[in-house]
Amino acid sequence: MILVTGGAGYIGSHCNKELFRAGYETVVVDNLIFGHRDFLKWGEFEKVDLRELSGIKDIFDRYPIETVMHFAAFTNVNESVKNPQMYYLNNLRNTLNLLQVMLEFQVKKFVFSSTCATYGNPLEIPLTEDHPQNPINPYGKGKFIVEQILKDYSSAYDLRYVSLRYFNAAGADPEGELGERHHPETHLIPLILDAALGRRKDVKIFGTDYDTPDGTCIRDYIHVTDLADAHLKALKYLETGGKSQVFNLGNGNGFSVKEVISTAKKVTGKTIKVIETDRRQGDPPILVGSCQKAGKILGWKPIYDDLSQIIDTAWQWHKKDNENNE
Repeated sequence: MILVTGGAGYIGSHCNKELFRAGYETVVVDNLIFGHRDFLKWGEFEKVDLRELSGIKDIFDRYPIETVMHFAAFTNVNESVKNPQMYYLNNLRNTLNLLQVMLEFQVKKFVFSSTCATYGNPLEIPLTEDHPQNPINPYGKGKFIVEQILKDYSSAYDLRYVSLRYFNAAGADPEGELGERHHPETHLIPLILDAALGRRKDVKIFGTDYDTPDGTCIRDYIHVTDLADAHLKALKYLETGGKSQVFNLGNGNGFSVKEVISTAKKVTGKTIKVIETDRRQGDPPILVGSCQKAGKILGWKPIYDDLSQIIDTAWQWHKKDNENNE
């Protein structure tokens, strides 16, 4: 059985669905602070907060856990700069709690939801896994520290792990069962789609003076279903004896904020008001990854590699979710 922490959230729920489709039994652990009950459609569910060791131990007592997929984390970069303690306690301490219980119950396979934010400002593009890690915000620093902990645990306790450094997760389940829903929303594509639906007045561009072709930040957008597929492949890699590894997950293509907005206008056919404002603290100008290592070792390749296709799946979900929640 696979333990999926944060499985009621955006990426965790999509991965839980893929695990179910592949024939795995899962138990989702989520405190539902940011997760959604209506995303809990597969496997078992236990409402547990990873702050509580007793609650984690109870799960391992009652379920035959073989592998842990760890998604539970706060993910707002700007918020992490303003309130670093909240991020270190939730993302770092809670992961240590989880690892402590795993070792107690002799569970030695771990798939970690990491981030390209561990790299900081790129020295070269595309980013490869051996690029120096110099995170520039507490969110990225916390994930970086967990990666260092995993190295030590792998050496000392024979814990085998795969750390997956995501670039920008985007899109929605093509079958329309799941999508991206945050409160408050901070991710670019759903903010744009909210504006297209009239749920917000405008979309803000934070910084137009970056050293990029149009002055706005460039990011690598990876479809959430492709992310889920990578987790499934990482799991099978560990199950067949694979050693501890780190992989980038992205499309290898970069799109600027202005390009994303322009594409969304074409996909939705809607007018979207844009306001240009100052940069946010902690935003690198360009983040684009090389995913050749994941292709070579895991046999993983993104299926949804077209930005219009990614935005369209998000748009179909967004319209449906808006109707259901009016």
